[in-house]
Amino acid sequence: MSMIVSAIGQGLLWAILGVALFLTFRILNFADMTVEGTFPLGAAVAVTSLTHHLTPTAAIGLAFLTGAVAGLITGLLYTKGKVPILLAGILVMTACLSINLRIMGTSNISLLGQATIFSQHFLKTLPRYFDSVLIGLITIMIITSLLIYFLQTDLGQAFIVTGDNPVMAQSIGINTDNMTILGLMVSNGLIALSGALIAQSNGYADVNMGIGIIVIALASIIIGEVVFGTLTLNQRLVAVTFGSIIYRFVILGVLQLGFSTNDLNLISAIILAICLLLPQVSKKLKLDQLLRKGVSRG
Repeated sequence: MSMIVSAIGQGLLWAILGVALFLTFRILNFADMTVEGTFPLGAAVAVTSLTHHLTPTAAIGLAFLTGAVAGLITGLLYTKGKVPILLAGILVMTACLSINLRIMGTSNISLLGQATIFSQHFLKTLPRYFDSVLIGLITIMIITSLLIYFLQTDLGQAFIVTGDNPVMAQSIGINTDNMTILGLMVSNGLIALSGALIAQSNGYADVNMGIGIIVIALASIIIGEVVFGTLTLNQRLVAVTFGSIIYRFVILGVLQLGFSTNDLNLISAIILAICLLLPQVSKKLKLDQLLRKGVSRG
């Protein structure tokens, strides 16, 4: 039972990462590689802040702001510097590796003996692993609700149009560069926030914890879309959370089969590849069924 609760809690915490990437990957229609730099950046800022006796809330807020600045730099490189988005993200991601080392002063920092958001008194009264479930549920509900509200505003609609058809967006007076920068700032701010929470949940921050993180985020998005099918934009945001939880259960099942934790990145890539192939396989199967019906009628 405890393993199931743990998987749900981890799924809710990691869902923040998936929802954040959804803004750039699905709405703005590009994969932002900055995620692999801003995730450990958020962890580094939060953990270092906690070791310098900042409150957990302040540490998380500072992590969000730092991630937003990284997103701003990626956005400026892309929109003003005309650097391709993939390369812009890689440049900032690479820079973040050195910045994280500067912030932490070492390759990893432990939170042993430090107060975190999971050290709150009322959380200690809960059964094991329920603290991550509660914190994750509250956080993802607030973030998802705010994003749904934002996307229904005029600014949010301009943001959606920018991703759907930038040429049309420009023709009706929308500053697509500003919308892109806004999306990158919000996305990377939330990604850093996710890193801050995961680091506090794990009890440490490491400069290498961002490696392969984009695959985990994409897996949450793709699994949610594959499992729940055709959805509205708001429903797809919610589906990302369920996709993240399902992904955690799949990983739990794989580990129970005896695979090593060293294989997690490989397993994540395989899971994502399978999910991406499922719609194509499904289409082909339906075509096969139609062909069989046609042959039988003939």
